[in-house]
Amino acid sequence: MKAPQDHTRAFEAVAPSFSMGPIAVARTPYKERYGTPHQATTTRGTREGVALEGTIELNPTIPIEALRGLEGFERLWVIYVFHMNEGWSAMVRPPRGPRIKRGVFATRSPHRPCPIGLSAVELVRVEGRSVHVRGLDLLDGTPVLDLKPYIPYADAFPRSRAGWVDEVDALEREAAAHAGPAAVGGSAAPSRTEPHEAEARARAQEPDDGSPFERGTP
Repeated sequence: MKAPQDHTRAFEAVAPSFSMGPIAVARTPYKERYGTPHQATTTRGTREGVALEGTIELNPTIPIEALRGLEGFERLWVIYVFHMNEGWSAMVRPPRGPRIKRGVFATRSPHRPCPIGLSAVELVRVEGRSVHVRGLDLLDGTPVLDLKPYIPYADAFPRSRAGWVDEVDALEREAAAHAGPAAVGGSAAPSRTEPHEAEARARAQEPDDGSPFERGTP
């Protein structure tokens, strides 16, 4: 049996900073912050109201073989940089729920100490160096750091607690129940299905920290 090894000791003295460059660029229909989706699964408040298609164009320095086998997956994780954002605050105010500030790490604010974003998108097809996807929430020209396949057994935890977002969901359901049929045009309020829960949670974590990304948020 191989003796235990310590692979961390050689890195203890390394300065805690990293340098990396994009492996691709996102090409999307979104040229302005207003009307761009705030989450990959949320289209409410956008100009079109539906998820649009875009492409992720692999940089010439990355071999095309890096995409081999990707077409078999239905969804991808896209890791990217908020390259147009400057500055960040430790406390931000999400637009839903009580108007109180929360720690930036408990929100999806795009203004962060390390301005890195993560989106799960639908894979449409792979053509050469272009990865066609649906549901991108990125401005055109956003640098992409990495692509990873979405694997349901490892990446999906639909019954996980969502902290203050769960509390906001409960308050909104209670308010809708008290509002009655008049609030929905004379018919009974629709039940909250699991996709609606997911969208509500995504919208609840849209930024409200003075960022231009909050404009157009319903």
